[in-house]
Amino acid sequence: MLMIKDRAPGRGTLTVDIAQATAILASGGLVAFPTETVYGLGADAENPAAVAKIYAAKGRPSDHPVIVHLAPGADLAYWSSDIPEPARQLVDVFWPGPLTLILKRAPRIPASVSGGQDSVGLRCPSHPVAIALLRAFKGGAGGLAAPSANKFGHVSPTTAQHVRDEFGHDVLLGAILDGGQSEVGIESTILDLSRLNTHGPLLLRPGHISADSIAAVIGQLPQSPDAGAPRAPGTLASHYAPHTPLAMQDGSMIAATLAGLAAAGRIVALIHYSDVAGAAAVSSLRLPPKADAYAHALYGALRAMDDTGADLILLEAPPRSAPWAGANDRLRRAVYGSAGIIEQLLQA
Repeated sequence: MLMIKDRAPGRGTLTVDIAQATAILASGGLVAFPTETVYGLGADAENPAAVAKIYAAKGRPSDHPVIVHLAPGADLAYWSSDIPEPARQLVDVFWPGPLTLILKRAPRIPASVSGGQDSVGLRCPSHPVAIALLRAFKGGAGGLAAPSANKFGHVSPTTAQHVRDEFGHDVLLGAILDGGQSEVGIESTILDLSRLNTHGPLLLRPGHISADSIAAVIGQLPQSPDAGAPRAPGTLASHYAPHTPLAMQDGSMIAATLAGLAAAGRIVALIHYSDVAGAAAVSSLRLPPKADAYAHALYGALRAMDDTGADLILLEAPPRSAPWAGANDRLRRAVYGSAGIIEQLLQA
């Protein structure tokens, strides 16, 4: 039997099963659950009051859309008013899996899940616990609005403990479903097909499923988003950031930067994947040198280094080749709010 632990304050730790978890969701509550990408903070996608709790718990802007998670075999026509053939082709190949499709939202679906837009993000996760929950919720006919289960803009969680660390005893979070560490480790690829006839397919967020893999199915390479593309989760300039300032440099620069910061009395935590000289770092983590394994470990490493008390997390920039597009996208946004931090620490 799949088990979760109730985290609501004042009631202790209560072990409940999937049926009880669906009851929490049906009553308008929130349940954090695992997917193969990251942990999601789920609510009934057709209940605007429940979706509002997600926004309140995360501190998320109301115009920033969330993704609706569906059970395998769900009726796409219930959720979307226009399902182009490429969407069906991609569903056949990649669902369940880490691909989100942006389609025209059916009028019956509340605008609260799309930040007021006329589109909706849909995906079917492949994690067995997520599938079990989605199949049980409304008999598999419902959908769970579920952004990552963390405070808005912070590093996404890839374990149940990360969710507990993030929310503690937040009264809005009804339960956490523990499904182990997320296999992929970064959020899903997001592909916009809502304006296919006029703009073609647009890659709004890279991820585990590459643009080339998508093109191999639909015969067309997705393009970069234009100014009129739908807003999509995780695409703001600053996102995925630890609380500790984060800087990224090529490996050839790291030894000199560490030496300079050490001389200035600064405490630095290092994340790297190659043979860099990191003796001057107070803490260091070496990640795998292959793109998929690196992505799997990245968020856990950022969270671990965030707990070291360092003045700075210094990260060796990953390769810039296509397999690393997802990790580079997340890191580019994660370092955005810390621009110029190395110079500031050296001069202060």
